Amino acid sequence: MHFIASFPGFLAFGIPSGPDLIILLVIVLVLFGAKRLPELARGLGQSVNEFKKAKDEFDKEVAKTPETPASTAATTIAPTQPSAPATTKDEQKQS
Repeated sequence: MHFIASFPGFLAFGIPSGPDLIILLVIVLVLFGAKRLPELARGLGQSVNEFKKAKDEFDKEVAKTPETPASTAATTIAPTQPSAPATTKDEQKQS
């Protein structure tokens, strides 16, 4: 809580509590209606859960060490050398 109070740009007016919170809830109720509020809360909860799952999966991927299979590390393909061009009869006569 000390961090929020010491950081002036977090919320310009502070965290609403008491009567301010009640006024905000009444405004939200009037704007969205009583039937839509449970749908909005459910959607918000699902999106928070999806975000947490994605964050956990990302953390697992970052923590995983890269594994190199032994078969690919031991097997290297040497570059092929181009074959010498075949000499023609004219070139043989010149030499």
